[in-house]
Amino acid sequence: MKVAVVGATGLVGSKMLEVLSERQFPVSELIPVASDRSAGKKIEFSGRTYTVVNHEAAIAAKPDLALFSAGGSTSLEWAPRYAMAGIRVIDNSSAWRMDPSKKLVIPEVNGHLLGQDDWIIANPNCSTIQMVLALKPLYDRYGIERIVVSTYQSVTGTGVKAVNQLMNERNGAVGEMAYPYKIDLNVIPQVDVFLDNGYTKEEMKMINETRKILGDQNIRITATTVRIPVVGGHSESVNVEFKTDFDLAEVRQLLSEMPGVVLQDDPSEKIYPMPLTAHNRDEVFVGRLRRDESQPNTLNMWVVSDNLRKGAATNAVQIAELFLK
Repeated sequence: MKVAVVGATGLVGSKMLEVLSERQFPVSELIPVASDRSAGKKIEFSGRTYTVVNHEAAIAAKPDLALFSAGGSTSLEWAPRYAMAGIRVIDNSSAWRMDPSKKLVIPEVNGHLLGQDDWIIANPNCSTIQMVLALKPLYDRYGIERIVVSTYQSVTGTGVKAVNQLMNERNGAVGEMAYPYKIDLNVIPQVDVFLDNGYTKEEMKMINETRKILGDQNIRITATTVRIPVVGGHSESVNVEFKTDFDLAEVRQLLSEMPGVVLQDDPSEKIYPMPLTAHNRDEVFVGRLRRDESQPNTLNMWVVSDNLRKGAATNAVQIAELFLK
């Protein structure tokens, strides 16, 4: 397949190229796309050197598929133009996620909904992907009344500028700031911008996207998203109230059988998920499973995943693989 990667010079775009190569996606020709400012740069992929082009040149080259990771405004402007040219778009921004005419897809959860008429497919938010993948088998078995989630999110979710800020602070260097405050030796209880209801955009993404992916608008959800000085991935404390009672042994079995999920839950041996061990992995790791003793039918769980991989690049490539089939 002829594959365009839009935003190829960015953090997620670079990771998409890495994942395409690792998973041996059949790329006959790569078309790396970026802004006019980055056009002309060279990119290495599978032993070949490619030149970064702008959108007009990319569309003229007629790729079969375009993986977008260039921000919402770029997606809103250009994704429809690619689609009109017969190029299937898988978009990593928030631009199309809540559009009722577009599918919001985690392949292991709702990949069966995809059809040949879907020309713009939305990749969910990284924090949503790992939580919903872990909750899906439990939702199917017990139903869900309410979710309370608090996140501990890697600086990689903000981009290269944030990684550089963390490393500069750690090394005592002065540099450009991605955040309004120091991030090293600190936590910032703000991911994305604040909205009129006091929640951040990231928190509302988790709430609205979870309902859409699971196809259930009745789940009550509240979220608090927090940025921490970590590079390896996002962590989440998830408190989930089911519609019926559950058996912990069955919960462990359901999670261990879920594609894409790895159970790491042995407190006696200090085995639990961490960003350090999830880094550069594609799975969603789940542990610290325990009954919430303050109310019935409620489970506490700890969920960790590499936000640049399953939370972004890998999920997008897996969607592309579904179309290959």
